[in-house]
Amino acid sequence: MEMTSTSQFAPSNTEQARAWDGDEGAYWAKHADQFDRALRGYREALLDAAAIGRADRVLDIGCGTGEITREAARRAPEGTALGVDLSSAMLRVASERAAAEGLANARFVQGDVQVHPFEAGEFDLAVSRTGTMFFAEPVTAFGNVARALRPGGRLVQLVWQPPARNEWFLALMTAMSAGRDLPAPPPDAPGPFSLSDPARVSTLLTEAGFDEPRFESLTALEHFGPDAGTAHRFLLGLVGWMLTDLDDAGRERARTDLYRTLEDHETPGGVLYPSATWLITATRP
Repeated sequence: MEMTSTSQFAPSNTEQARAWDGDEGAYWAKHADQFDRALRGYREALLDAAAIGRADRVLDIGCGTGEITREAARRAPEGTALGVDLSSAMLRVASERAAAEGLANARFVQGDVQVHPFEAGEFDLAVSRTGTMFFAEPVTAFGNVARALRPGGRLVQLVWQPPARNEWFLALMTAMSAGRDLPAPPPDAPGPFSLSDPARVSTLLTEAGFDEPRFESLTALEHFGPDAGTAHRFLLGLVGWMLTDLDDAGRERARTDLYRTLEDHETPGGVLYPSATWLITATRP
């Protein structure tokens, strides 16, 4: 197991690189277990669709702290698993955990998938758990992935469905708005919902060199913490920047509204919100 770094970043990805290799990535690294727990309801469906073979060479796009990369390495003991991400902090966690688990066939690289110099046909399979929505130039990025796959290689990715189908997002944004009219995220700008439209994704992937993709609608409960108080601290650390332009009364209202929605969703199994994703599979001809 090893971790390396490349200085190659696409100019169009400068802001994303600054965020993910800065405070945002550091926060995700610090709270790796909670972020993995939040998406645990989708783990098996993603891995089942990936159908990783014992000798597969697997690329994990936007691997974060490496939970999926490490599982790929376990399922491909005669193959390899490479995780790529912009965040050095998250990759340090990924590398340390892979070493602790004795996964010598897991490797991590800090790099930008849009421009990273993968070898042609280097991989049998590319996977991503909510890591492909932040490309400034998605056709370029997916084209680079397609070239890195052997003919017949597959791409399996999990992305969010539109905000209207994700109660967690609507509830959090409503709470943090403190009565403000917040604009909806642009549908084609880098962000969590940039790949939520199947028609747009189909166009992007076919232009990038894949066959027509297939979409499966999945739902699961997203977990934000064991109780409302813990979830409140976790989420304020994540989206607290939304309070910076509010006055004291507005900030207090937002914190209170956030706690109330979390309290309303507290269950014996933790603070849970309905969510919806697309499981997208595509093949390189």
